[in-house]
Amino acid sequence: MEDTITSIINGVHIIACIFLILVVLLQQGKGGGLGAGFGSSATRQVFGGRGAGNLLTRLTAVTAVVFMTTSVVLAFMASSGDRPLRAYAEKAAMDDMDTPAQQPAEQPAQQPVEQPTPQPVEQPAQQPVEPPADTPSEP
Repeated sequence: MEDTITSIINGVHIIACIFLILVVLLQQGKGGGLGAGFGSSATRQVFGGRGAGNLLTRLTAVTAVVFMTTSVVLAFMASSGDRPLRAYAEKAAMDDMDTPAQQPAEQPAQQPVEQPTPQPVEQPAQQPVEPPADTPSEP
């Protein structure tokens, strides 16, 4: 059902786009515009001197309103697919706010490990070194 409505609105939107382009191009501006190229004298005979300008201005306004309305409706329908995801995200955010923040479990205090104190190593007492006896002494 929604696909059918979307297709219909898309069709109306495309027709409004094309018609709006044509109506704007047919309007007679200061330089004559594209309306003059299609025989503006013929449009003056059908609508009168000012009638064509008023009719095209009204058609432009109505077509612009249709174009803007279909644009807004199509944008709204395109964003409807995001609504369930957005609702889920909001619900998850609310659940997070309701539950208190969990604090990490307390770990038992670690006892400091006693390092063995180094024991001084006993070194043998050093004896004074005497020069060897067979070396000649100097006079």
